[in-house]
Amino acid sequence: MTFLAIAIVAVLAVFAARLVWVQVIDGPATAQQAREKRLIPVALLGARGQITDVNGVALATSVERYDISVNQQLLGQFRGTADVPAGVEGVATLLAPMLGVSEPELGGMMVGSKGFKYIQKGVLPEVAREIRALQLPGVNVDRVADRVYPNGAVAGNLIGFVNSAGAGLEGLEASLDDKLKGTPGEELYEGGRGGQAIPGGYSQDTPAKPGSSVRLTVDADIQFRAEAALRDAVQQTGAASGTVVVQKVGSSEILALADSGTRDPNEPGKSKGSLAASVSNVFEPGSTGKVITMAAALENKLTTPTSEFEVPYTHTTPNGQLFHDSHEHGTLKLTTTGILAQSSNVGTVMIGEKLTTAQRYAYLKRFGFGSRTGIELPQESAGFFAPQEGRSKYAVLFGQAVAVNALQATEVFATIANHGVRVQPHIIAGWTAPDGTYTPEKAKGSTKVVSAKTADTVLKMLESVVDDEGGTAPLAAIPGYRVAGKTGTAQNWIKGKQGITSSFIGVVPADDPKIVVSVFLHNPRSSIYGGTVAAPVFKDVASYTLGKLGVAPSGDEGSRFPNTW
Repeated sequence: MTFLAIAIVAVLAVFAARLVWVQVIDGPATAQQAREKRLIPVALLGARGQITDVNGVALATSVERYDISVNQQLLGQFRGTADVPAGVEGVATLLAPMLGVSEPELGGMMVGSKGFKYIQKGVLPEVAREIRALQLPGVNVDRVADRVYPNGAVAGNLIGFVNSAGAGLEGLEASLDDKLKGTPGEELYEGGRGGQAIPGGYSQDTPAKPGSSVRLTVDADIQFRAEAALRDAVQQTGAASGTVVVQKVGSSEILALADSGTRDPNEPGKSKGSLAASVSNVFEPGSTGKVITMAAALENKLTTPTSEFEVPYTHTTPNGQLFHDSHEHGTLKLTTTGILAQSSNVGTVMIGEKLTTAQRYAYLKRFGFGSRTGIELPQESAGFFAPQEGRSKYAVLFGQAVAVNALQATEVFATIANHGVRVQPHIIAGWTAPDGTYTPEKAKGSTKVVSAKTADTVLKMLESVVDDEGGTAPLAAIPGYRVAGKTGTAQNWIKGKQGITSSFIGVVPADDPKIVVSVFLHNPRSSIYGGTVAAPVFKDVASYTLGKLGVAPSGDEGSRFPNTW
């Protein structure tokens, strides 16, 4: 009895000591560990900012969606009800009609021993709420932000898309990702065995912060019209691809930047369109580059719009290089304006060879060739020059031996239309912070390229290109508006293969320039001449844009410089 009494006292003493240790000495730490095991973290996603057009039309936005996943090891704990069997079969019975799948199919997805497996992604909020209310063991409902593009493929070549985690992968989604993406938060709460929150238990929230939204200069309606016109032109001419650029004169805001075959950001894997080929692909500008030669010659007083030239079919330069026009002809009596209107290579070389080699390349660079425009799009090419020697130093006078992208070529005409001042083109109008504060982008830098007198003179000369008599692009004429522009036919090297780029770039109204519209068709089969295949597209897109912007018709037809003498 004594031994048993001592043993019992000893055991009670040990229990008492342990109880004191657990409750008094180590109590707080033990309670903390237990609570930490009960804490359930839930990630809170910061909503990604919108991408809108200049009028606030959403081109990319994020919507609330939910991903449904399961822990296959816990599904067997479902006890069932009078009408629903227990285990995986019962869970599948409840979830199948909500998720729109058959019970056998869903049950097959749930059977196994994996701790985590998705059974459906992108579930609507109302469905997610119903699933969460069932409190099924092993069934997880996680909120995600799904990126959607309400206008489908419209401007898809610019916007790009995001990856499965919601991070920008291509286009503006990628280049602007740092400002568009939100800052994630976290909800931490004390939960029971089934994951339900314990009433009165510990909880702490770190709020998520949404990203900023960007407003583009692009007008969705003009972009749509440009893409539609381009798509029809590619189909009708058999061209491999094409680009249309619509740009405001003065501000150099991009109203549309359309590339054929643009991909739908909602389904990027199902389309093969290129992203922003208008700034990444380069080609020779061809005869549209003659505008630079004329501007340089006028600026240096080497010719006037009415200077007279006898232009033969061929011409040999001082270094023995032979050049010829696109069509064989006898000697023509053309003015400087006539040479530009009829797009004579020979006449252009006769004028341009009066410039020194240094002057020729200096003006090409001043107009933006050989350097990036600075537009806020990834993968822009700077273009390049062929070696400045031999035939090349004369070929650049009519747009060969130099490679540019579509936007660089358009910028030349925007500069002429802006009285000789080149303004950096841009596609971002401003940003809206999460608190709703809108901040417009700062004005872009500008460079004086040629005098206003020279630029205005060249613009007037370009009106002769659209004339019915002597011009190469009468199909670009828009009733009621004076149009100044230039055709082009040149070589391209796209994806390692040589071909032909046919183009037309025009300014309208020529008497009070508001927009520049350029059209480039790569490897057309119906005709290689820009006045035939590209000019009609210009007329379509420019006419629509003038109406959309409410630009009044020209006051009169104006006067023209003579083409011949």
